[in-house]
Amino acid sequence: MNTISSNYQLSNGQMIPVVGFGTWQAPDGNVAEKAVLDALEAGYRHIDTAAIYKNEASVGRAIKKSGIKREELFLTTKLWNDSHSYEKATKAIDDSLKRLDVDYVDLYLIHWPNPVDIRGEYSKWNAESWQAMEEAVEAGKIKSIGVSNFHPHHLEELLKTARIKPVVNQIFLNPSDHQAKIVEFCQKQDILLEAYSPLGTGEILGLNELNDIAKRYNKTSAQVVLRWSLQKGFLPLPKSVTPKRIKENLAIFDFELSKEDMALLAQLEGKAGFAKDPDNVDF
Repeated sequence: MNTISSNYQLSNGQMIPVVGFGTWQAPDGNVAEKAVLDALEAGYRHIDTAAIYKNEASVGRAIKKSGIKREELFLTTKLWNDSHSYEKATKAIDDSLKRLDVDYVDLYLIHWPNPVDIRGEYSKWNAESWQAMEEAVEAGKIKSIGVSNFHPHHLEELLKTARIKPVVNQIFLNPSDHQAKIVEFCQKQDILLEAYSPLGTGEILGLNELNDIAKRYNKTSAQVVLRWSLQKGFLPLPKSVTPKRIKENLAIFDFELSKEDMALLAQLEGKAGFAKDPDNVDF
């Protein structure tokens, strides 16, 4: 069974902690900084942020204040929709490093494959952005590169020109949305699935079926959902700014869901929402 210090091995050989701490919707300033500090104190060694979250500076301050050696942490950030192109992506990478106050990030992702500004030409602009990311890998600014919210057809286009294969696809993934086609494609390509909003932005936690399962294990509904993610071979990225829940979300390594309960969780699909369609988002 996995432990808090367990890792997945990415296709490029790099190791990544099996659970990460998400910072989406953690406001910049004291809130985000304290949340990351609390997470690091609780035992997280994998922090996920993004340019659009507007909290990279807070994440960077928390890392410095924690006193934990940089090489003991796994840090992810992402390219936002307004920075697609070789030149813009090159600048965006440097800007993120500056805000984070680090020499490198462990993982850098294209946040969305087909935003409004490049719709109809996403293949060209993703290829340019990817080239900038590959060069940043070669320069030592980034250890690994990947994508987020990509469907198979977006990945197929990217793979036509990519010299470095994406190691991760970070998608909306929880028992309410299994995203089976994306999961199957990525697993065949040896691309790790990271689950953002693994708690379904909280909506899934109120389902009676989930609460009944949680009672059987003397666990919270959130812990059950995160355990589901691990047993599926995904990497969950739970987010919280509450110290008690930050700790609770790591207490998922001392139990295992039965096959019967995994099957029951599979029946929750659609009961708490689905992912946005990246080809039709309005941003």
